[in-house]
Amino acid sequence: MSAFTTLAGGLSFTECPRWRDGRLYVSDRYTRRVLAIAIDGAVETYARTTGLPCGLGFLPDGRLLITSMLDRRILRREHDGSIVEHADLSALAPGYLNDMLVDHEGRAWVGNFGFDLFGGAPACSTVLIRVAPDGTAGIAAQDLDFPNGTVLTPDRRTLIVAETLANRLSAFTVSDEKLAGRRTWAAFGDPPTTTDVGLILKEAAVLADGICLDAEGAVWVADVVKQRLIRVAEGGAILDELKTEGLCAFACMLGGDDGRTLFACVAPTFDETEAAAHHRAAILMTRVAVPHAGLP
Repeated sequence: MSAFTTLAGGLSFTECPRWRDGRLYVSDRYTRRVLAIAIDGAVETYARTTGLPCGLGFLPDGRLLITSMLDRRILRREHDGSIVEHADLSALAPGYLNDMLVDHEGRAWVGNFGFDLFGGAPACSTVLIRVAPDGTAGIAAQDLDFPNGTVLTPDRRTLIVAETLANRLSAFTVSDEKLAGRRTWAAFGDPPTTTDVGLILKEAAVLADGICLDAEGAVWVADVVKQRLIRVAEGGAILDELKTEGLCAFACMLGGDDGRTLFACVAPTFDETEAAAHHRAAILMTRVAVPHAGLP
């Protein structure tokens, strides 16, 4: 594998990269934009939001869904560029909205913090929400510890969710628009016994944020605190490790024309005041041997 190079820099805080039609789409949270970045580094503002954007996913007809974190809504970018409300999840999500996966049928699987992370509240479990293509929503799974990055296997049967504060990736069987058969897909250590977020961050074996899937069934994981991307097999064995040059890794995505370019969203910190003020986030990229598979 080659060393990382920088695709784009000077960003506020990027999340949820998605490769589509020759470009990488990312949320740049504190400039309230969704960016489309070509492989040569050319950047276009693809959408602007009034709230803080995070999770991204494309409907089957090409319209973009965006999680609006603080007001807990799903926004939709229409083909003409206008932004409309797709779903209001404020009655279902106890915490700020986070990452999101949109599947082949246009269903959105949406995570949330579950507690006031930025306000220093103790950690608690929360729910994963399913949003139908028409915007109706319900609870898909409960008792998840900060559900974050999510992938869907190529057979469309297995949904894998990173539980950021639980040292694990969990998997569900997707059947008849429901999730069943919850199991631990990869365990990196014991779940924490404390609700003190500072201690959880300090003691985590892997702080899994964004994830993506490759054609050998391994999952690339952005490990925030240890400043790396790791390639993980089912069961938890770490197959490869790429250090992200002293920057925290928050999300990753396989893309490029052959699916073998690995993109990483990195920043010095997730502190919102620092990130909003100094714009030191970047998108890094490198080449890997095994191409992308599944969704996103």
